[in-house]
Amino acid sequence: MFFLLQIEDQKIEKIRRAVLSRKVKFADGTEVPAIGQGTWHMGDDPENHQDEVDTLRLGIRLGMTLIDTAELYGYGKSERVVGEAIRGLRDQIFLVSKVMPSHAGGRNLVSACESSLKRLGTDHLDLYLLHWKGGVPIEQTIDGMEKLKQSGKILRWGVSNFDTADMKNLIHRPDGAHCTTNQVLYHLGSRGIEVDLLPWQKAQHMPVMAYSPIAQGGSLKKQLTTEPALKKIAAAHDVSPIQLLLAWCIRRAETDGVIAIPKASRPEHVLANAEAASVHLSAEELQTLDRLFPRPSHKVPLDLL
Repeated sequence: MFFLLQIEDQKIEKIRRAVLSRKVKFADGTEVPAIGQGTWHMGDDPENHQDEVDTLRLGIRLGMTLIDTAELYGYGKSERVVGEAIRGLRDQIFLVSKVMPSHAGGRNLVSACESSLKRLGTDHLDLYLLHWKGGVPIEQTIDGMEKLKQSGKILRWGVSNFDTADMKNLIHRPDGAHCTTNQVLYHLGSRGIEVDLLPWQKAQHMPVMAYSPIAQGGSLKKQLTTEPALKKIAAAHDVSPIQLLLAWCIRRAETDGVIAIPKASRPEHVLANAEAASVHLSAEELQTLDRLFPRPSHKVPLDLL
């Protein structure tokens, strides 16, 4: 692709070093980049297939080796895109997929996992998540996840879209404390998890995976990216407002345990995401953003997309 040919190897390496300098550690000691790659809507349009594959491969080259997908995304189409992108690179990748709640117990869980593995072209997942709470009792999901670990099909498991009470209930179930992460919505305009969920997970040495870290379209994203003070801070760092949103999300990634998984559908977008790793906001800049977009003063329901 012409765009890729215009990026000097020296620039790639500089950005890669910045990405690799920002790591988050799981409780078992495994380190992953604080900025990974999301894949929601990838595979939806066949005309974008090669761009999406090239984008993921460039992201890997830039050090964003955590790739998050799900059986729900395009009903397997996203996993197939990821499978093609990581072909020949699997040993470099921390691969995450998610199971739908309707498949989250018994033989259905095994079949769902095996189908995801087939689409991804691999024999194991580094992390397998329950996409959201459903009708299957959580004890059955935990038991199934533990059996998948024992069989080697997954190395660790977690959940997504669980609030604090859900997490406390989960870890008090047999083997529930083996949950390694919770993936939730988190960005500058959606800070509710900072009240209780984020501190609670930090105390459990359980990283948060932040989806939609640059806000998912609509009026809120426009409000965030057109705020004059935010644009001024972004300009001071020679980045775009969207890059600033991503930099804010991982501002304390190493200490708070926050992994951001922005989606990028084109190489120039994934390059911009990677460049955000080198942005370090000052205390004064963070105070300005806190004043403009404060966290809630009390517990609020978990935001969802």
